[in-house]
Amino acid sequence: MRLATVSAAIFVCALSLGTVAGQQEKPEQMPMAQMKAPAEPLKITFGDKSATWTVATLAGLPHVTVTVHNEHTKADETYSGVPLIALLTPLGVSDKPHGKDLRLYVVAEGSDMYEAVYSIGEVTPDVSTSTVMVADSENGKALAGDGPLKLIATGEKRPARWVRNLVAIKVLAAE
Repeated sequence: MRLATVSAAIFVCALSLGTVAGQQEKPEQMPMAQMKAPAEPLKITFGDKSATWTVATLAGLPHVTVTVHNEHTKADETYSGVPLIALLTPLGVSDKPHGKDLRLYVVAEGSDMYEAVYSIGEVTPDVSTSTVMVADSENGKALAGDGPLKLIATGEKRPARWVRNLVAIKVLAAE
């Protein structure tokens, strides 16, 4: 009887720590209340160069507005923000990529550790008709529920690669 009580106590402790048999919950399995809080600033890196952006510093840059259909909400949503390429070019990323430039890709990360990848061609209007942008408002209001910044893209069937609570963007090169 005493062994059963000790085993039950260990199981309850493990559950309260979010582990069973040493496995932790993945962020996508966590309830929203347990996810890392929305964070600023957004850090963008390319090689040894980096830039930091906040909602306030992004507000001073030219914005574009796009309307996209969000398959998750089954509604059209209008976002305003800064095209991602406008944030990458000051770090040395070409806005007209060719040759070796096309080996570059972007990894966008949310505060919940969700990551999405875009090729440099997908974020460059010189190559793609899609718009990939760092949005700071939806339907004319500052973003709230999804954090202060959100990476969105037009031309996608569903928002699988949109990144809410955007905190980091890394530009890397394929081998």
